[in-house]
Amino acid sequence: MIKKLLGRVFSGRMFKSARPRIIAVGEHGITRDRIGSCALRTCDALQEAGYSAFVVGGAVRDLILGRDPKDFDVATNATPEEVRGIFRRSRVIGRRFRIVHVMCGRDLVEVTTFRGPADEGGAGAQVEDEHGRLLRDNVWGDQAQDAARRDFTINALFYDPAKQEVWDYHGGVADLKRKRLRMIGDPAQRYREDPVRMLRAVRFAAACGLEIDAPTRKPVKELAKLLANVPAARLFDEMLKLLLSGHAAECVKRLRREGLHHGLLPLLDVILEQPLGERFVMLALQNTDARIRDGKPVSPAFLFAALMWHEVLAAWKKIEARGVPPIPALYEAMDEMLDKQTEQLAIPRRFTSDMKELWALQPRFGQRAGQRPFRLLEHPRFRAAYDFLLLRCESGEVDAELGEWWTGFQDSDADGRAAMLVADTGPAKKRRKRRRRKAGGPAAPAAD
Repeated sequence: MIKKLLGRVFSGRMFKSARPRIIAVGEHGITRDRIGSCALRTCDALQEAGYSAFVVGGAVRDLILGRDPKDFDVATNATPEEVRGIFRRSRVIGRRFRIVHVMCGRDLVEVTTFRGPADEGGAGAQVEDEHGRLLRDNVWGDQAQDAARRDFTINALFYDPAKQEVWDYHGGVADLKRKRLRMIGDPAQRYREDPVRMLRAVRFAAACGLEIDAPTRKPVKELAKLLANVPAARLFDEMLKLLLSGHAAECVKRLRREGLHHGLLPLLDVILEQPLGERFVMLALQNTDARIRDGKPVSPAFLFAALMWHEVLAAWKKIEARGVPPIPALYEAMDEMLDKQTEQLAIPRRFTSDMKELWALQPRFGQRAGQRPFRLLEHPRFRAAYDFLLLRCESGEVDAELGEWWTGFQDSDADGRAAMLVADTGPAKKRRKRRRRKAGGPAAPAAD
């Protein structure tokens, strides 16, 4: 009760009106032509209708860092219903936070109304669970209050496209220059409101090359357990952002450093403490980061399959030790590990089915006799499974010669492939041979 009261006191101080530092274009360098066309049209239309409108958050942060934003968000003093009335192609979404999606052709801009501190009643009042996590929060406020409601100073930056000014309420521009990530308000209270902010701190620090400042870092180890109260689907979305940030390897290192990997990804608890497993996971993350930096497509299913592979391997060996044949044992291990992991992360079925297919194809790479290699080459998932095999070879899990053989086999012509086939030295299968039934006569007995 006392902690909650203190949190309210700190929160009240945080929401007191503040005057922003208004930074001219000559200092920040962000010109209007660097803003996405849909965001520009949205801001212009809102301002023409008499409302305030700013590009906000991560887009402003990335532009100051000299990067091209992936998307642009807009903040305004217009309510969702008022925004909806201005834009014909728009829709109001969300329950916890009501926002408006404005569509411009194939582009989409997310428009949020300035938010304020909790009120004592009414339909928009904040609703919290017993741990302090916000379940509903649609309290409208002014721009200064909205800036205070944002998590980190580097995300509380507003850009006015009309005047080409940056409005900075909490020293976010200075923090970017100092390479510092700092929470707005009392960090412990802010983490209780939304435990996912702990993961966001790691992602932003890794992606922007920042160090988390001491007060922002201090409560993390104590409050990491609150992530267990976050819905699994939301955790999955945040982990996907982290792993596809282009800095996944650094993010995972920082997760370990802050103690956030325990319980969040049970598979990492064990894998990252095994030299072979850690090498495999880090290679997969580094390869993913390299592909993202090169603008190449990446597969979330491939990445999660790599993260879970060594736990699947361990379970596979245990099940085989009970006398279960290898392939049924592998399928049982896959189901067991996916059931265990989806308790924490709601991995969509479209990903889990691809993951299982990648895993199930791995034993087939050991079959290099007869027609089996040719059939594997024709499999629609061959390329992804082959890349997975190369990771296993590079990490030292399997002999590098196996990967080299498959590289040569797929690059060879028909004669070269035939020459590469390995003699089948395994036990011959007993086959029942049946003679063709003679016309009008009885079938001949089958021979062993």
